[in-house]
Amino acid sequence: MTAMMKIDFVSDIACPWCAVGLGALEQALHELQTEVSANIHFQPFELNPQMPPGGEDLVEHLGKKYGSTAEQQAQMYQTIKARGAEVGFAFHPTGRGRIFNTFDAHRLLHWAELEGQEGDQLRLKKAFLQAYQGQAAVIESHAVLLSIVQGIGMDTEAAKAVLQSDTYAEEVRAKENFYTSAGIHSVPAIIINDRHLISGGQPAHVFVQALRDIAAQV
Repeated sequence: MTAMMKIDFVSDIACPWCAVGLGALEQALHELQTEVSANIHFQPFELNPQMPPGGEDLVEHLGKKYGSTAEQQAQMYQTIKARGAEVGFAFHPTGRGRIFNTFDAHRLLHWAELEGQEGDQLRLKKAFLQAYQGQAAVIESHAVLLSIVQGIGMDTEAAKAVLQSDTYAEEVRAKENFYTSAGIHSVPAIIINDRHLISGGQPAHVFVQALRDIAAQV
């Protein structure tokens, strides 16, 4: 018997480990396809909600935020690229260069869940991650966002209407506040059936074991 699960994937497009975690989760769900059926809902989290237009140099930003050197960051990026390769995600060869505000992308992901077809939010999330983490796209740009929406076959005029207004801004901020108030301060945070938390960009086998354990309780 297949166990039905609700998965809230709390994450930010600016987070490379979120791309790793999503890839590993998808691998785990594929492995468990005869045991587990899941509905994934992407929930907003901003690592840098105050990021100004134009963004910041990534090396400088990480240095200020975490005290890391350019050499330490380069070493970590090699680790992230290797982990990405394990789950089929290709990170940009030399890194993104700049970090940008992701709030408008989160608004579009909220729109995709409410107004899109089944699977649209997942496709849009993956396309945003590939554009930002894989191609170093300027993810704050409305033109870039609309090009990605068009690329997965969604309604660009509807998406443009969202971007040119404050539509879903209040809803996205409310969701962000909900998760931070619940104790989520780093991402990815994967919440299963509103009860079980898996933190970080874990390998696929960790998700497999966790999902099996939860399925046994359903």
